[in-house]
Amino acid sequence: MSTMGVKSFSISDDIYRKYSAECKRLGLNMSKQIENFMKFQLEEEFVVREEYLEKLERIRKEKFKPVVDFDKPCEISE
Repeated sequence: MSTMGVKSFSISDDIYRKYSAECKRLGLNMSKQIENFMKFQLEEEFVVREEYLEKLERIRKEKFKPVVDFDKPCEISE
């Protein structure tokens, strides 16, 4: 038996507003739409665009500066 719960995702406010408005316009449950999308991805071959994978690989190779204290501002150097 599966259980339901509140999940948290980082989604742009603009995309969220537009998607929410479309779901309301069509009388759809937004949470169910997201769940169905995930289910479809898992049932079919999970496809990710090649450009996205390349971008992830570039990001993984970048140097990162560890954050010690999130309350203190940090300088970003290029």
